[in-house]
Formats: sequence, structure tokens, C-alpha cells
Amino acid sequence: MSKRRKPILVIEDDKTLCRLVSKQLQSMGYAVAHAHTWADAKATLDGTDPSLALLDIRLPDADGLKCLAELSAQCPVIVLTAFGSIKHAVEAMRAGAAEYLAKPVNPAELELAVTRTLSADSLRRQYEYCRNQLSPAIAEDMVGSSKAFRDLVRMIELVAPSDATVLIEGESGVGKELVARSIHQMSSRATATFVPVDCCTLQESLFESELFGHERGSFTGADKRKQGLIEVAEGGTIFLDEIGELPASLQAKLLRLLETGEFRRLGGTQNLSSDSRFVAATNRDLRAFSDAGRFRRDLFYRLATVVIRVPSLRERREDIPMLAARFMETRTFQRGARKHLTDAAMDALTAYEWPGNIRELRNVIERAILVSGESDTIEIGDLALPSIARASDTMNASVADCEVNFEKEPTLEEIKAKYLGYLIARHQGHRGRIANILGVSERNTYRMVKKFGLEEK
Repeated sequence: MSKRRKPILVIEDDKTLCRLVSKQLQSMGYAVAHAHTWADAKATLDGTDPSLALLDIRLPDADGLKCLAELSAQCPVIVLTAFGSIKHAVEAMRAGAAEYLAKPVNPAELELAVTRTLSADSLRRQYEYCRNQLSPAIAEDMVGSSKAFRDLVRMIELVAPSDATVLIEGESGVGKELVARSIHQMSSRATATFVPVDCCTLQESLFESELFGHERGSFTGADKRKQGLIEVAEGGTIFLDEIGELPASLQAKLLRLLETGEFRRLGGTQNLSSDSRFVAATNRDLRAFSDAGRFRRDLFYRLATVVIRVPSLRERREDIPMLAARFMETRTFQRGARKHLTDAAMDALTAYEWPGNIRELRNVIERAILVSGESDTIEIGDLALPSIARASDTMNASVADCEVNFEKEPTLEEIKAKYLGYLIARHQGHRGRIANILGVSERNTYRMVKKFGLEEK
């Protein structure tokens, strides 16, 4: 019984190789269709919707590179190339191929490439589906399918059409400004300005002038009238980020603005009106702050007309693969190549606690893309996560388990398995480094890992 209803299409002019690859795929549980020329492949594609294609880079009736664009628009493509055509394989990767395999095709490498490509394509389709389910205003930047994420989106959609003041709560890095921008984009004010104000970075002495504006001569250096950010946001949305850091001297003025819709520039006597929507955000417990007298209680109640809590990344772990795919997609397109996370790397991302939330995940992915260099895969060793280092230390300590003692002398195979496990932990699963240490090929390293049951889970 095949794993998928959609077949894998093998396009290879060498009939012997085509037959061998097809049999290997069938033994893995996949349905297979095959073609020996591009003309045959096009005829097959007319009546078949393959889940994946294996494409010979040199066909008798067409240049595989030229066929790639047409084929990759329909399904992911793994390019087959002779050893001497690695340069062409690299060109194919840049043109959109998901993977490449050198001939003669090794069965273990074929299985790994097919599994990885189909997994990546499944993740991409999940991401596309979830993006299509979201409102166009938030589809490009907000990704997820977890219940916590769906509840957040539902709340945004309920709140956005009104002009109610919104307080967004959540840890640093969860995407509070992204939520605020989504509220703005889904509101009737979307064509007007969205003005973010960071209450942490503005100096207290300049805050009032920045927020409310000032009149000429209101203080030393004020040689002309200046509009404040509230006026800049007229008709739009003003986003007060980290509102808990707002100086006490300005809290009363902000409260008056929220209650009356009026304000005065610094040094001015004329009341000005504001037609802006206010959205505030905080990573603090403002209710506790107000109870402790560190934040005006009446301002808190005015801001908290509607409260939206943004979940931490720990609360929506099932969204991590989709978020990682999104960051990989947006950060690798300039390189002209696609990268994939290994199963071990993805497991590490999912298991990590993410104190820095989505911001930290994005930074980890960006770093991993750079550290992985020309490789098309991101290994667990390319991720800078403290938990990986701790796991390595644990495995490092456990290597003592294979010491020879008089009570039980381990077999050579047991020692090999222990030592290989130690190297996997020490080098975070980086197969190339392990192969160099052992003095064997990466292919043989893969076979040893599989033999001793140490493959990535």
C-alpha cells in the first residue's frame, strides 16, 4: 500500500537507472510513474498530479534546467546529476530544485532526500493554507494554526472595526506591534498613518514635545513650531509601545487626551483635537502596577477598554515549524537557494523554551542560514540554542558508560555505538564533522548512525 495517492514521477533516460530508482521508491511505499524523455513526461503530467518529481538534468530531447521551471511550478523537484555535473546541479538548486542527487543514486540518500523534500513541501502547503484562511491584512506577517493563534486572530478581527482603545499584553518578542499593525490594517483607518511610539527609548525631557508637539520658544532650542506624533497620526492609529514606561508626568495628559480627545502642544494655550485611535502595549502587569501606585489606575482602566493577550511561543509550539518555514522563506530568497531544517534541528526548535519568543526564533533562523554556508540543510549544530549545549554536556558525561571494567566488558559494537553517540552529541549531529573525525565518508556515517539506531528523531 502506497504512502500517498499522488505518485512520484521519475524522469530519467537511462532505463536501467530509472527502473532501479522506481523499485527503490516502491519499496519505500510510494506509487511511481516514470518517463524517459521530456515529451513522455509532459504527456504523463497531463493526466497525473505528482507529489514529487525526480528529474535527470540531461534528457535526450530537452535541457533539464530549462524544464525545471515548468516542472517545479507543479511539484517539488529533486535533480539527478552525474558526478561531473555538480556545477549544473548547483544551478538547478538556484533555479528552484529542492534537492539534487549524484548518480549512481545511493538508496539511503534517495530515501533521505525524498522524505525531507516531501516533509518540506507538506509544511509549505500547511503554511499556504493557513495564510489563505487569514484576513489579507494580516496574512503576510502572522503565521500559525494553533488554537492560541486562532483565538488571537479572532480577537483581532472582532476588535479592529471599532475605534475602541486596545491594550495589548504579552512578553517581549511575541509580536505585540504586529498585532497592533494588524488591528490598524483591518480597521477603517487603514489608509491613514500608523505611528509607533516607543515609550522606553524617548528621553523623559523630550517625551512631551515628541508626543504632543511644541510651540516656538517653549524651551531652549525650540526655534519653530513642531507637530507632535499625535498630530502625525491624525485619522490613523497611534501605537504606544511599552506604555508602562510612560513618565508619570505625562500619564495625566494622556488620560485627558483619551477622555476628551483634546490636547495642547508644549508651551501652547490652544486646545487641539485628535481623531486618532490609541493602541497600547506592555510586557508588564499594568493592573499590579496601578495597584502599587506605579501607574495611574484611571489611565489603566481607560487603556484597558479591550485587552488582547498575545501568547508566548511556548504556548503555541505547534506553530514553530510554520514560523521557521516563513523566516526561511523570507531570508533565503536573496541567496537563490532553498534550505531545509533537519528533523533533529526542528525537534530542537520545538523543544526549546524561547524566552525571547518569536524575535529570538527569527534571529536563530537568520544566524543558522549564515552559519550553514553553502549547505542546503540546517543541522542542529547550526542552531545557537543553550539547550543543545546542555544536551551535549549530558551526552559527553555519559560516554563514561562505555568504560571497560571487570564486571562487564563491552563488545566492540557497543563501544562503536557509544562513541558514535558521543560524537553526535558533541558535534550537535553535524554529519560532515563526524565523518571527518571518523575518517569515513558522510554516506558511511549515515549507515552507521542508522545501524546503531541513532538516527535523528
